[in-house]
This record gives sequence, C-alpha cells and structure tokens, in this order.
Amino acid sequence: MNSLNTPGAADRVLVIDDDPGIRSLLISALRFAGFDVDVAGEVGEALDQVALCSPDVIVLDVMLPGADGFEILQLLRDRGVDVPVLFLTARDAVEDRVRGLRLGGDDYVTKPFSVVEVGARLQALLRRARGGALAAEETLLRCADLTLDDLRYEVRRGGQLVELSPTEYRLLHYLLSHMGQVLSRSQILEAVWQYDFGGNSVVVERFVSNLRRKIDHARPPLLHTVRGVGYTLRERSGT
Repeated sequence: MNSLNTPGAADRVLVIDDDPGIRSLLISALRFAGFDVDVAGEVGEALDQVALCSPDVIVLDVMLPGADGFEILQLLRDRGVDVPVLFLTARDAVEDRVRGLRLGGDDYVTKPFSVVEVGARLQALLRRARGGALAAEETLLRCADLTLDDLRYEVRRGGQLVELSPTEYRLLHYLLSHMGQVLSRSQILEAVWQYDFGGNSVVVERFVSNLRRKIDHARPPLLHTVRGVGYTLRERSGT
C-alpha cells in the first residue's frame, strides 16, 4: 500500500534534459522517491518518449539542443498532451517564468535546485491534476497574513505583494512547508541550495536576514531565530 506522500508505481516521470549528470541525479532521486523514470536528451527523443511511455508528469529543461523547452511544450500541447510539466532551468528571469506558465507549464524550478524540492513539486503536480476542486488550495501556503501562491508565483503579507528573488522564494517555500518546525542551517542548505553546494551557514544567515527584512517589515514577526539551533516560521516566537 502506498503512503499519502509516496507516488504509486504507475506514476511515471519523463526527464528531458541534455546534461547527463543532471539526468543521472534525477533518475536516482526520483526512483528513490517511488517514481518510474524515463529520460531524453534532445527534441526528437523527447517526443518519441512521450508517445512511447505516456508519462504522468514531465520535467523539462528550457535550454536544449535543437529547440528550447518552450517550443517542446508548445508542440506537446498542440498534440493534445496535457500532462503536468515542470520546467527545470538555469533561466530565472521573471519573463521566462511567465512565458513558460502562459504556454501551459505547471511549475518552474531554477537551477541550481534541490532534488527533494523537485520530487515534492512533482507529487504536488500529480495531486493537483487528480484533485479537482482541491487544486487551488494545495498551491497556497499560509502563516497568519503571509501567503505564498505557487500557481501565481506570488508572495503577499497583509495583502501586499512582496518581491522576492528566486532563492528567497525557495527559502520561504521551505519554511512555510515546515511551519512551526525548527530547521537547522544544514537542513536549510540541503533543501534550498543546490545539490553540490559547497558553502556554509553564513549564506543561510544572509538570506534569512534578507527574507526577514522583506516579510516582517513593520509587522508582527513571523520568522524567528532559535539560538544555537536554527530558524522557524510561526505566528508567535513562544517563550
């Protein structure tokens, strides 16, 4: 019997990326998460694999030889392929993200990435595709008057839009997904930064400080430091 957080054996993901290292990494991580995984490295192979293996969800790189991921998505949608698509790309400009979503993409993760986050987002896309009326609610994370809407890629505090960098957004998403838990700096590094990140906790402290300045400015604080342990996002700091 599958747990609520583990995809079933029928959940098949197609990874379309021309980087052998990233393909190998995702194959290992997604198989460990319970997915069946197929891969393709270029346009023709990708289209063949979609027809051959009928994936339940697709991970699609934007920069590919022969055609970019946006063009591949357009081809798939024109052919009636409506499975969820998660873009995985180094292109983190807002206009690229908006273009991908407007073409029919369902989510957008930038490189460097966390394999844990990619797996969680794929599971969320599958739940959303099968969840009907519950779909919109699953994309909204909330703490007090702070909201993160994954469908619109928007963060608001007290109804006011908060502009975040891609890394700040990933950090807030992770904190909100574990609201009330105290997360160590090493946990945050592993989840938010790239799989081969060689830095230390100083980068976490810097981004937490930036995030706190943006979401807690002139409002009751939600992001708290637990000295000697790490950070937590919650409505009250406690005693």
